[in-house]
Amino acid sequence: MSDDPRLPSPSADDGLEARLASVRSGISDAARAAERSADELTLVVVTKFHPASLVRDLAALGVTDVGENRHQEAQAKAAELADLPLTWHFVGQLQSKKARQVRRYAHVVQSLDRESVVDAFAPTEAEPEPPVIDGFVQVNLTDDPDRGGVRPDAVEAMVSRVLATGTIRLRGVMAVAPLDEEPRAAFARLRGVSERVVSLAPAATDISAGMSGDYADAVLEGATHLRIGTAITGNRPVAP
Repeated sequence: MSDDPRLPSPSADDGLEARLASVRSGISDAARAAERSADELTLVVVTKFHPASLVRDLAALGVTDVGENRHQEAQAKAAELADLPLTWHFVGQLQSKKARQVRRYAHVVQSLDRESVVDAFAPTEAEPEPPVIDGFVQVNLTDDPDRGGVRPDAVEAMVSRVLATGTIRLRGVMAVAPLDEEPRAAFARLRGVSERVVSLAPAATDISAGMSGDYADAVLEGATHLRIGTAITGNRPVAP
């Protein structure tokens, strides 16, 4: 529970507090199994389609990092909740034409997967000194070229592109485990990609991997950021 006076007490609730506690306990168990400290791990609660009021309740329960998939929804929530000390992560596929708008509210973009998106964050004549944001290169761990993410064999080129912008602080890599593969095997491959990235950018040691159903496997393979939604928030409402 947070003691920050800006945060209200959570509302009488449908189990949000219990679900959050259960996931936090599961993360601690996974960290222990991996012989790691749970303090190394950042829980990013993904609140897609849920109202801003739920994010406010999460903040009252000590959540500091929130993830959103859609620009319009994220922008509106961030504006409504500007009084809260939250770190906003954009985790969905990003259109390059929306990149500068996302930068106005997001502290972290976890889905850098195309050169056009990366280039959209670079300085321009109209904005010669844009703010620096944190970024992750999204890696496609499937054989489907239509899935979001950079092919593993193209990651070095994308990393070089990110570093050249001067306006993205590269944190590491992000990926989603394929549905037709054991999650731990996929995350082990991501860990290998991470090691290659670190050889180019020694500070880019973070790995964003693991969601509601596979975060324990991600922790075993070195994940530092866990993007967890329904296990905490409950079933998503119908898309507005």
